[in-house]
Amino acid sequence: MTAEDLSVPAAELMIVGHYDKGAGYATRRPGGSPSWLLLWTESGAGIVEQGGVSFRVEAGDLAVLGSGVAQHYRVPAGAGRWRFWWVHFQPRAAWAAWLGPHAVGGGCHVVAGVPEVVHERIGLAFLRALQDARWTPDAPLPAGPAASGTGRAGSEAGRGGSERAGGRDGRGGEVRVPAVVSGGAARELVLGAVEEVLVLATATARPEGRGEEGDERVRRALSIIAAEPGAPHSVASLARAVALSPSRFAHLFAEATGQTPMQAVRRARVRHAASLLEVTDMDVGQVAAASGFVSPFHFSRAFRKEYGLPPRDYRARLRPFTG
Repeated sequence: MTAEDLSVPAAELMIVGHYDKGAGYATRRPGGSPSWLLLWTESGAGIVEQGGVSFRVEAGDLAVLGSGVAQHYRVPAGAGRWRFWWVHFQPRAAWAAWLGPHAVGGGCHVVAGVPEVVHERIGLAFLRALQDARWTPDAPLPAGPAASGTGRAGSEAGRGGSERAGGRDGRGGEVRVPAVVSGGAARELVLGAVEEVLVLATATARPEGRGEEGDERVRRALSIIAAEPGAPHSVASLARAVALSPSRFAHLFAEATGQTPMQAVRRARVRHAASLLEVTDMDVGQVAAASGFVSPFHFSRAFRKEYGLPPRDYRARLRPFTG
């Protein structure tokens, strides 16, 4: 096991990378990661385990892993290779509405079988994210990646562009050098690319084995939470908004998302607060109030649980990367 196998990025860092890994590759984080992780499989296959849930991903599958849960992902025996894009990030609050219906437990979301018609655009979005990650406002804008015309933008267009592979990984795999997002402007550009990937994947694929009516009600509730995370939401108020009894709503919500309605509210509030810490000079008390927390104490406790450090430390560690 190498240092890479146990790497745990800091919560405030956003990192974009692309791997082409062979047999023997594995990454294990017994304590989980303080950041979320997105995995988009271009070809081959991987096995992902997190929070007691295990699943296989193949070409056209998108996996999004929540923070703070032990995780292990690897190339399965007989798969040959696993070629995939990955991004460590902190999600925007609105993304919960798109990911919720694809929850499979353990903090995992799987959007399986994304139609091939959108694969090229998804690949281009990742290439753009890799370029934008290194951009600073005083530098020329990077030239956007060109479409390959083959439906494999992520694998072909990048080989001829500025983000060339950084050699081989010691197991025969091709590696592009991962990019740590360099600043606030670059962060927003990369988040925009990640958001494009999520929209394309979730809009074109439907969770299997779930009724359309139930999914739509959960989506509406998640949209309400994301639109106003600081509002005085309760199980009863959200249930009324989607015309369900509180008990029925709570059951459907937990089944679809793997969390209770109030856990979703708390997470949305914390993520909204993180955005305010990143882009405003509001003090912690003001951020707490604007995000729906009853006191700075309760806010700090919830924030630390989600991000692994207090709000002030999060801002202090992030600001050197946002200059």
